[in-house]
Amino acid sequence: MIIIGMNAGLFLILLTGCSGKSPTPPSPPLPEVEVITVTTQMIQDEPEFIGQTEAFRPVEIRSQVSGIIKKVFFTEGRNVKKGDQLYLIDPVPFRAIYLSSKARVAQAQARLDLAKQDLARVRPLLEQQAVSKKNVDDAQAELLSAKAALEAAQNDLIKAKFDLDNTLITAPVNGRIGRSHFYEGRLISAQTTLLTTIDQLDPMYVNVSVPESYLLRRRREIAEHKVERPDIFQLRGVMTFSDGSVYPEEGVLDFADVALRPETGTLQGRFVFPNPEGSFSPGQSYFYPGQFVKIRVKGYTRTSAILIPQRAVQQGPSGSFVYVIDKEQRAESRPIRASVWRGKEWLIEEGLHPGERVVVEGFYRILPGVQVNAISHQQEKNPSASHVEESTMQNVP
Repeated sequence: MIIIGMNAGLFLILLTGCSGKSPTPPSPPLPEVEVITVTTQMIQDEPEFIGQTEAFRPVEIRSQVSGIIKKVFFTEGRNVKKGDQLYLIDPVPFRAIYLSSKARVAQAQARLDLAKQDLARVRPLLEQQAVSKKNVDDAQAELLSAKAALEAAQNDLIKAKFDLDNTLITAPVNGRIGRSHFYEGRLISAQTTLLTTIDQLDPMYVNVSVPESYLLRRRREIAEHKVERPDIFQLRGVMTFSDGSVYPEEGVLDFADVALRPETGTLQGRFVFPNPEGSFSPGQSYFYPGQFVKIRVKGYTRTSAILIPQRAVQQGPSGSFVYVIDKEQRAESRPIRASVWRGKEWLIEEGLHPGERVVVEGFYRILPGVQVNAISHQQEKNPSASHVEESTMQNVP
């Protein structure tokens, strides 16, 4: 009887176990991601272009007379001042021509004086009928001829004096003189032979080439009131050298070409930069003609810019995209167009709107359509880092 009771109890236990439901396991937690809320702000829009430096006044030194170089006064590659002696062309033949012209002027003056005296003598005699009318006419003609001869002699003297003076070639401007192409004893031709050049280095020009695509985009942005700018000739430029150093003086746009260059499809602009050290000894100036530099243009303002951290922008087969969290807390892949890198942030041209939430941390936990737990991203509060980022933004467009 005891055995039967035990079997019945065991049967009831088994029956109870089979009829009961197993406990439901807990659902996994939602993946946690950090997000930022998209906002708009006003920022300085500072595009950057490649430029090349150019002397403010590259002056070619040529002789006004033909002759043999007698002496070279300057030291090549040094600074010269306006009026400094550069070359001496052998002045002997020019001095002889000058003295001969001077003598012809004196001769013509004497002839004119004699013609005046002859006319003064024959005019009263004509009234007394002591001479014929032809005698007076001849005296008058001689006077006019003497005046013309004197004027011709005087003009020859001016030309001879000009040639003699130009045997000494002087510097027309302040600047730095280059190598001399000819030296003592060389025969040179007037106005054709290039002797040397002088580059005026204060101020200096920087020429930049602006692509047509940029001009069209900028015009569209200004028309849509996305970008504001002052008068074009109030735009300023910041120059960066090839080693990353920044020139301490700002330049001003002073020229924009009137037509695009068909071979490159660019418009040339020119900035003028002060260069007070251009008058210093060689090797002490910041820059020289012919250098390639970067010019960051200041003056444009973007009124409703959207900036997001660089790490929020992902790259896919179709281009750049970000993860946006919708109202249902689901992740959405959103294609965007990021145009300019500003320090640690991208400037977003298309794809995002104010108020949307963008993922900045936790990308490996999500896929498009997955529900997530979005929390606000805490910005770093490091004064030194903020200062570095600001400095970086000044050097990277």
